[in-house]
Amino acid sequence: MGERHQQASVARLADLPPDPRHRARISDIFYAASATRAFASDDARAAFEERWLGRYLAHDADLVYVALSQDGEVIGYLVAATDDPATAPRFADIAYFKDVGAVTARFPAHLHINLDEGWRGGGIGQALIEAVVAELARRRIPGVHVVTGRASRNVSFYRKAGFEQAAALTWDGKPLVMLGRLIAPASAG
Repeated sequence: MGERHQQASVARLADLPPDPRHRARISDIFYAASATRAFASDDARAAFEERWLGRYLAHDADLVYVALSQDGEVIGYLVAATDDPATAPRFADIAYFKDVGAVTARFPAHLHINLDEGWRGGGIGQALIEAVVAELARRRIPGVHVVTGRASRNVSFYRKAGFEQAAALTWDGKPLVMLGRLIAPASAG
């Protein structure tokens, strides 16, 4: 891991003193990393953020991890949920989960991760994933998945983090891939 990794730390957001700048920075990173740049209205933009970020911050606060620079600025985040999105009503708005329900049963947890562009490539994303995987193992969650574009540059990142292709699917005409990682439960004691 590079020098950038050594200049950053990973923490669960809920364990940090409350600071509204953290949430604002997470939102900034979310939009900077998003492939969606234009919205029909402010309501459409708010709905987009709620779908891919807000619901995790509100309902899964104990699974929100942040990467912090030495000066305490959020430089990346990971949000996750443990409930199977193919069966959880709160994810019914993401239609493709119904098509891959057999797969999500093996990998029920899912995550979204983004880093500030200037901090990518130094091992920080891997550190965020390992932090949440350790927590999922402690909770005895059998696996975690991500869904991304089949040709996205982040596929190689996830493969390096131990994810393998679990399913291929199409949503809104876009070819996607579901990548899953099995998790060994943490040993008791």
